[in-house]
Parts: sequence; structure tokens; C-alpha cells
Amino acid sequence: MAPGLIARFFGRFTTRDKGLPTSPNGASSFHLIWTVPGVPLDEVSATFELLGEPTVPRLYFWALQASFLQGNVHRGGGHLGLQWHPSYPGSRAVNWGGYGDGGELDGSASSLPSTLGNANTRDFAWETGVPYRFSIAAPEPGRWRGTVTNLGTGEPTVVRDLYSPGTHLGAPMVWTEAFCRCDDPPAVARWSGFRATAKGTEVPIESVRLNYQSFADGGCTNTTVRRDPSGFLQVTGTEREIPSGRVVPIG
Repeated sequence: MAPGLIARFFGRFTTRDKGLPTSPNGASSFHLIWTVPGVPLDEVSATFELLGEPTVPRLYFWALQASFLQGNVHRGGGHLGLQWHPSYPGSRAVNWGGYGDGGELDGSASSLPSTLGNANTRDFAWETGVPYRFSIAAPEPGRWRGTVTNLGTGEPTVVRDLYSPGTHLGAPMVWTEAFCRCDDPPAVARWSGFRATAKGTEVPIESVRLNYQSFADGGCTNTTVRRDPSGFLQVTGTEREIPSGRVVPIG
């Protein structure tokens, strides 16, 4: 078989740039995993801005995630972010939810309404092109608060508190989870301003490690991360430019 035919033949079984992801949850996800010192963290935060919004009625989720730790024991984790959700007003919602030892974590009631009556996902009229600051911190032991601040107006919104016996945070990252077809038009998100503190003191975040949901795990192979002057872009529906596993310095 000619080399070109061989490449096309095997490419059929390693490329997914059309159709829906085949992962168990129906999404293709990709992550920016922070390189942080191994110290107990008490707060993590990041700035998100949607530069190019989706054009299809499918779920997209952009979130800041951290694990809840008790000593070295993993006691679950939470993800805080904005959603493009066709079942919510204007396709816009906010989500602060997570999982613990026995499944979904319980939490306080949110002051925000929820069109679908979902404890984690609430109506939230966020705007494309406006930066939002996501913050996870504990106002008191056992309660982890998710706050989203509109940096255009300076207005903070407390989504609610999650309950976890974890005493500190670890393994922070940000990610895109796209439930669209791999060949749907690109959506573009920007992440910047990664920050973590330990006992109120800022800890250095010098780089991020890129991770894409693999072909074998059902992910699209045409998602990518790019650098821009302000931070990192996560883009769906486009040729991959930086491979999985690459460590990229911040700044």
C-alpha cells in the first residue's frame, strides 16, 4: 500500500473531527492543569472570557475545578463555571457542583433561580466578551463557596456553598467540556489570571500542562489550546496546534 494510502487508512481510526464525541457522557473535554507547589491551598481563582460563542444548540461548559483534600485523602472535588445551555434563558447558566465519597455533593440552596430545577445549574445572564472571575474558597470549615464576579461591573455573585469535609484544595485546573459535534463551528474561550493561595499567601503558578480527551476515550481530535497576549485560548472545531502533555509556561 502506498504511504499516502496507509496514512489515510490508519488516520480513519485515530481521527475524530466529524460527528459527535463517543465518550460516556457525550462530551469532548480538554484541560489546562496548573503546576502548583504541593502545599494545602485555601483559595483558587481564574478569569474566563468567551470570545466566540457557540452557534449550535448544544451544551458547552467552561469551568474552574479543584479537589477537596483532608490531609492527603481525596474527599471529592467541585467545578465552577458558565454554561451555554439551550434549556436555560438565552442559553446561559452557571454551575457549581461536585462529587464526593458517595456521589454528588450536597450544598446550600442557591439564591439564583433554575429553569430546570437543578441544584447545581442556575439561571445566570452572563455575556459574551465580558470577563468573569471564578473563585473557590471556604468561608468556614466544611463549606466551599463558588463565586462568579463580573469584572466589567465588579459585581460578585455567590452561586452557593458545597459541603465537603475536605480542609483544603488541590489539583486546580480549568477546562472546556463541549457536547457539540466535532465539526460544529469553533467556540473560543480565554483563560487568564490563574491564582492560588495557601494560608492567605499567593503561591506561584509557573506553567500549565495541556490535556485533551483522547480519541480512545471518545474525544474530538480537533480541539486545541493557543497562547495569546492575555492568556490561553481553548478552541473547539479547529486543527490541533499544541499536543497533549505539553507543559506551557505562564507569562
